Amino acid sequence: MNRKIALVTGGSRGLGKNMALRLAEKGHDVIITYHTKKEEAQEVVTAIEQLGMKATALQLDVNQTGSLDGFIQEVTKVLNEKWNVSTFDFLINNAGIGATIPYLEATEEDFDRMLNIHFKSVYFLTQKALAIMNNNGRIINLSSGTTRFCNPGYSIYASMKGAIETFTRYLAKEVGARGITANVIAPGPIETDFNNATIRNNPQIKGYLANITALGRVGEASDIGGIVAFLCSEDGYWINGQRIEASGGISL
Repeated sequence: MNRKIALVTGGSRGLGKNMALRLAEKGHDVIITYHTKKEEAQEVVTAIEQLGMKATALQLDVNQTGSLDGFIQEVTKVLNEKWNVSTFDFLINNAGIGATIPYLEATEEDFDRMLNIHFKSVYFLTQKALAIMNNNGRIINLSSGTTRFCNPGYSIYASMKGAIETFTRYLAKEVGARGITANVIAPGPIETDFNNATIRNNPQIKGYLANITALGRVGEASDIGGIVAFLCSEDGYWINGQRIEASGGISL
């Protein structure tokens, strides 16, 4: 097995946790980031190590884009100290937050925060990370089903995710000469603690979303992690510049 190193932002819980574990199950080492949940991040690291892989967790606040240079320095340091290398292979830009903000109530502060977290940090973290990424690597960005179907209150969030989808196509074009692919995964409704666990805590909303999904249920974190692992495999190499919606067939 060709062992690689992945960097998964927001890997301490939810989708990022499952992505990190599925990558480890496929024989890859993982660096995860967390914002404030250091203990949860360490639990993920321990779980990866129990699978026989190496892992570490680094703090990162993607709302503070001025911290990205320092973060890349930390990644470089840990690569050298833990792996005795200077580069890694897979970048999964997963970190994010949810917020239901009706359009007429949205503020510039709301807009700027979502811009920083969901687009600006992804744009510039990727730019900076490319300097320490191996050729023939993979970049996977996270979007949302709400770029295809409308969910009231998500105008800011979905707009930023739409920007991510456009950015990813351009990215694929510009890094292709290095053999690096770039794709977007767009999950539908997932039952995690995202957006204050809206789906988990509201059976009526969960039931409605299940009823308009072809497979008859909302998603789980485990529905997404395997897709990331596949895109990072040799079998997933020829997929490039694509938006892959993983929603169970919602609003068809």
